[in-house]
Amino acid sequence: MAYQMTAFEKEMEAMLSEQRNVLIDKIAKSNDDFQALVGTMGIRDSIDLASEDMAISKMEAVNKLDASSLKAIDQALIRLKAGNFGVCKKCGKKIPEGRLRALPFAVLCVECKNKDESPNRF
Repeated sequence: MAYQMTAFEKEMEAMLSEQRNVLIDKIAKSNDDFQALVGTMGIRDSIDLASEDMAISKMEAVNKLDASSLKAIDQALIRLKAGNFGVCKKCGKKIPEGRLRALPFAVLCVECKNKDESPNRF
């Protein structure tokens, strides 16, 4: 029998699906912009080349961040379907709804996240 999602989980699924669609559109648009930029490259002076290099680097960084976010969203959608959404991967405790509303693809509770980010964790 398939897992039956709670109302909150259905709400999170809708939110994650919307965020996923927005990211996919953004990545597609960015790739179109990248192709357009590459298509306009010809013989340029060093200032033009430096400017184009910066634009390409920025597009690559944004695409990398968007791809990472898309992967996190996809993983959250998988956890929803499997019935283990909102469970901290470190301590196994339930992640508070407030945290999930703010960051629906969170995999750690606030306490574990703070421990991970603490400079004294070693």
